[in-house]
Amino acid sequence: MSDIKKVVLAYSGGLDTSVILKWLQDAYQCEVVTFTADIGQGEELEPARAKALQLGIKPENIFIDDLREEFVRDFVFPMFRANTIYEGEYLLGTSIARPLIAKRQIEIANQVGADAVSHGATGKGNDQVRFELGYYALKPGVKVIAPWREWDLLSREKLLTYAEQAGIPIEMKHKQGGAPYSMDANLLHISFEGRHLEDPKAEAEESMWRWTVSPEAAPDSPEYIDIEFEQGDPVALNGVRLKPHEMLAKLNELGGKHGIGRLDLVENRYVGMKSRGCYETPGGTILLKAHRGIESITLDREVGHLKDDLMARYASLIYNGYWWSPERKALQVLIDHTQQHVNGWVRIKLYKGGVSVVSRDSKDTLFDQTIATFDDDGGAYNQADAGGFIKLNALRMRIAARKRS
Repeated sequence: MSDIKKVVLAYSGGLDTSVILKWLQDAYQCEVVTFTADIGQGEELEPARAKALQLGIKPENIFIDDLREEFVRDFVFPMFRANTIYEGEYLLGTSIARPLIAKRQIEIANQVGADAVSHGATGKGNDQVRFELGYYALKPGVKVIAPWREWDLLSREKLLTYAEQAGIPIEMKHKQGGAPYSMDANLLHISFEGRHLEDPKAEAEESMWRWTVSPEAAPDSPEYIDIEFEQGDPVALNGVRLKPHEMLAKLNELGGKHGIGRLDLVENRYVGMKSRGCYETPGGTILLKAHRGIESITLDREVGHLKDDLMARYASLIYNGYWWSPERKALQVLIDHTQQHVNGWVRIKLYKGGVSVVSRDSKDTLFDQTIATFDDDGGAYNQADAGGFIKLNALRMRIAARKRS
């Protein structure tokens, strides 16, 4: 079918990627290398190794890598320095993981001398775009195999039949109709799509949520936490310094306990359709609020407004798979430059699904209490100056009103 000799497959060990593994062996008659990324999905990954071995993969061709620290440090935190939100609500938990997986997959391809990479994203979704833009940015001449765009196994029944004929172990849930939702999890979030959620009129079932209690069932007393920032990144929680992945994991735990971070969203996919998904992002929701809290006293007004103007563009770049693009890298340089003095601490109140900043302080604060006070400021601010400022800003409107009256 082709001259492909070796392919690196992004492999989860689930039904779909196991079928893809066997299909690659059958259709391309090539050597398959499996790559499984631990980015905090909370699942045991060794079964993926066992299943790959069972399907004939050589032990030296099985890669299972712990990428949790790199994921949070080099992808999540840089994104949060920009206060990134897509379409007003979505914290991009799935989107931000794809460039890291693509990066490591290409590194493995270079290491083992593979001439192709493959993924299990369908031809309807965003992930095919995110993976492949990453592949081409990092290895321009690489061959990409996207089975869902090539094969005829376009129904669950056909997948199950192929798996049974190929001797691929089928979990009981698949025999009984499959999982109720399509789920994607990492340290930043867990997402739910498909089945019951495909009807936007249907309310998500309470039993669906995995990381968070409902706000109604959350503790009846608020909890206060202190988060310390250095150059825009959270470095300590309640006085204890934590590694990036430890920080996010701990905030997920705290946020989940208080019912924080649930989202039911109809988003606009890059391929043109609307898609409904539900998301749990407890730690990310807390971090975003805390980061804006420390920026409120350390960031210049116009710099902050510029960041807000650019944030939607930055979010779209990540959502649409352009993490490795020159424009995203250029924006990151600007964003990181703005964070030099974003240092200090923020106190956060967690209560019944809500996240509030209740106090903050910094050695780099731009807040001047002697000027902001409603009491006598001792001449620090001349209120009479405001009159001329207002008249100058109104001048163009006054001229237009006179001309047109």
